[in-house]
Amino acid sequence: MAYLISGPGSGTTSVFAQRPDSSRLAHIQRIDSVVVVGTFRPEKVIPAQVLSGERLQRLNAHSIADAIRYFSGVQIKDYGGIGGLKTINVRGMGTQHVGVFYDGIQLGNAQNGQIDLGRFSLDNMASVTLYNGQKSSGIQAAKDYASASAVYLQSRIPEVSPDRRYNLRLSLKGGSFGTVNPSILYEQRLAERISNSLNAEFLYTTGRYRFSYVKADGYDTTAVRQNGDVRALRIEEGLFGRIPNGSWRVKAYFYNSERGYPGAFVREEPGKFRHEDRQWDSNFFLQGAFNKALGKRYRLSLNAKYAYDYLHYLSDPRLDVTTMYVNNHYHQQEAYLSAAHEFNLFKWWDLNLATDLQYNVLDADLVNFVYPSRLMALAATATTFRFDKITLQGSLLYTFVEDFARKSGAAAGDKNVFTPTVVMQYRPLRHIDLALRAFYKRIFRMPTLNDLYYTFIGNKYLKPEYTTQYNLGASYTKEWPKAHFRRFEASLDLYYNEVDDKIIAMPTSNQFQWTMVNLGYVEIRGADAVVSGSMRFGQLGVDGRATYTYQKAQDFTDRTSTYYGGQIPYIPWHSASAVVGLSFGDWCLDYSFIYTGERYESSANIPENHAPAWYTSDLALSKRFHLRRSQLRTGIEVNNLLNQQYEVVQCYPMPGTNVKIIISWIL
Repeated sequence: MAYLISGPGSGTTSVFAQRPDSSRLAHIQRIDSVVVVGTFRPEKVIPAQVLSGERLQRLNAHSIADAIRYFSGVQIKDYGGIGGLKTINVRGMGTQHVGVFYDGIQLGNAQNGQIDLGRFSLDNMASVTLYNGQKSSGIQAAKDYASASAVYLQSRIPEVSPDRRYNLRLSLKGGSFGTVNPSILYEQRLAERISNSLNAEFLYTTGRYRFSYVKADGYDTTAVRQNGDVRALRIEEGLFGRIPNGSWRVKAYFYNSERGYPGAFVREEPGKFRHEDRQWDSNFFLQGAFNKALGKRYRLSLNAKYAYDYLHYLSDPRLDVTTMYVNNHYHQQEAYLSAAHEFNLFKWWDLNLATDLQYNVLDADLVNFVYPSRLMALAATATTFRFDKITLQGSLLYTFVEDFARKSGAAAGDKNVFTPTVVMQYRPLRHIDLALRAFYKRIFRMPTLNDLYYTFIGNKYLKPEYTTQYNLGASYTKEWPKAHFRRFEASLDLYYNEVDDKIIAMPTSNQFQWTMVNLGYVEIRGADAVVSGSMRFGQLGVDGRATYTYQKAQDFTDRTSTYYGGQIPYIPWHSASAVVGLSFGDWCLDYSFIYTGERYESSANIPENHAPAWYTSDLALSKRFHLRRSQLRTGIEVNNLLNQQYEVVQCYPMPGTNVKIIISWIL
């Protein structure tokens, strides 16, 4: 079984000769002899977690958000069902401190700083990687240094065998809640060094599911979740090329959806509020990347992107008496350009220089809107020293931000900020893959355009929100290529984070009119542990992975508050996950488990705001059928096997037991 699932700190990668991976679409793989000469460079000095290959595809997950739940130190805010908003919070620092990168270029949302991970499917995804701190490997853009943590989504690169011109995969998924999800993946070799990939997917679901809720003495009443329907179309087209000592790629992405927002469920008067809010989204981006080594000691990387996002939100009080009439349209545009340079000065010393330029424009039909735009320039210098047992990395990021507005005096002041990072890795034993590591990172996030300029709420005098991170960790890896027990990997990281000048909403003299202010200060102490391994007994393959996270995230904003030092909302003290996979011939059986411990739904840590622990179990069974010149893969997934009734976000109930059937035909 050809897949990789790894945790932090692995400095080596092993490849085993096993049966072809159906995710590559070719039932015959023929590889000529290849000789590779190069210098080994540890890729993950800063802690990283990876899901890739067949393991990623076999997870009981519909979207990227579902897959990321299996990483340690992560909380997903899920507002219910397939259509609900899904955002990620890493190590308690907040959604806006997480950078999300698609094929190496950051996904942007200058309006509110949130990326809805529910929009991104696993259908065309090769790997998902989470970095705490920042990616610290090779040549990279200045944006790669600009977040407290980062998620990298890597789409598939076409792999067409020499005796074929194309690969084709047709898939159909369907199941509970009226879900229908067809997709197509077409890969073609256009020339010896040029290939293209077309991936299209359509999703429809009613979003209607039953759930139980508490009235007075337990889960004793059943209701149906309403207004959670989704219609979504995603199309991606990519061109990939190889050149001497380099490569290039161009990708076009289009996403269009209409969905209902089911809203919060009010237990006191169930069924009274219909929550008929609707949202329409259209997202498009065109991006390109070029990478080439010019000589033995210099490499150049260029990235460029244009993105356009349209959002239409409608709330009608004639359908839902709890809302005001809102019929707003938002248009965002983004242009981005990056150039990065890597200099291999000596075998033990690399230097990376990068400059990025980004321009954002936001238009909206709001009353007294100032029509803001933002110019951001980033420059980063990073260096790596590799000695016998020690690797040292350091980077310094400079960020310049200038905002503009049509109304005179409405724009916030310019920002000029320097933020450093220092990383160290120590391998004490030459023949044992044990790594000790530490890093320090200071970073900030700019107030979003909504924070600064949203009508009646924005505050142009806001300061950036700073985070300071400290991390100590260790990882151990052992492989036995010819034994039954093939691989064991374990890691442990202890961390301490501070968030200064946290941006929060505060009421003004008018209770119906709030404003954004810098008040918050949060301290987070935590530990992440990951253990994984794999075994092989003839045709029987067994692999597993378990994670555990402890977090104590305290709010120290107001010393006079009764709740000073309390756990911040939605951060559990304990959380864990486990994945176990069995394969025998063409059969695969997978079990996954998610646990989220008790937490509070408000900064007031009182019994009324206490949220109980919840857990879910998922099971999947699949089989491959080898046809004459193709493959057929069928599978069934049962999610929330034990029908747990739970809420990730207060008053947004999640689905109970649900089923999905998958059929894929691979030509």
